[in-house]
Amino acid sequence: MSVDEQSRPAERGAAYGSFDVTSLTPHLGAEVEGLDLARPLTAEQLSDVRQAFADWSVLVFRNQHLDRTAHKGFARHFGSLHVHPLNASQADPSVLAIETKKDSPYVRGNAWHTDVTCDAIPPLASALYITETPECGGGDTLFADMYLAYDLLSPAMQTFLEGLTAVHDGGIPYVGSYKSTPPEGGYPRNEHPVVAVHPVTGKKILYVNSGFTSHIQELEPWESRAVLDALFAHIATMPRLHCRVQWRPNTLTLWDNRCTQHHVVWDYYPYSRYGERVSVIGDAAPAGVT
Repeated sequence: MSVDEQSRPAERGAAYGSFDVTSLTPHLGAEVEGLDLARPLTAEQLSDVRQAFADWSVLVFRNQHLDRTAHKGFARHFGSLHVHPLNASQADPSVLAIETKKDSPYVRGNAWHTDVTCDAIPPLASALYITETPECGGGDTLFADMYLAYDLLSPAMQTFLEGLTAVHDGGIPYVGSYKSTPPEGGYPRNEHPVVAVHPVTGKKILYVNSGFTSHIQELEPWESRAVLDALFAHIATMPRLHCRVQWRPNTLTLWDNRCTQHHVVWDYYPYSRYGERVSVIGDAAPAGVT
């Protein structure tokens, strides 16, 4: 089976029984048509959403009108809600505001990353609900397919990476980029396999990201830096891996943190963008290849 065949889960106009989808690319991302997330999902709808999520990894729901209760209720279909390390002291710690204004000190997500992989059990999924978009356009989010990122490596590189472990350090973005003050004991810092296996699909994933991954344990520092830089460049500069979500007000996008990375495009200065993100705790730490 070719790489393309492995990476194509369904057809562009696939029907899931209770709704239709239109794919963004043949392998990653789809817009869901005909589902109102403000209403309770039926058993059939939830089953179809889970299947579409496994098929496409990134699901876009347009024209949604959600309060925080509905937003969190939808996310809870996938697990318990996650509390971001920078959000623990907020009144509603499970809701992370994603806001950029003209004078914002930093822009969340303005680099390729996977959410909070510094945690021992990183978030399984994130659901971002954007209500304000820049009036002159911009502010899209790019997503990258980590199934395909692994598949496109040479067999020799795949074999080399399997069995290696990498350190994911919350201090890299939270202190280095966001200039936050670490809590007592510091931000989370944990090890995960460089090549992981998705617990639902059983497919292999490249599981390192420039946002959090500091080094590969088994390599000398210079070797680790060279390998990680090559992998990060592979992810960032290979357009074939990517899909692009163009936000409109009242759009919710759900993505699988286990098999995607994302990058917010900050191309809208001095305009504003606002949304709220709810993430779901994973079932277990990423498992390596056995």
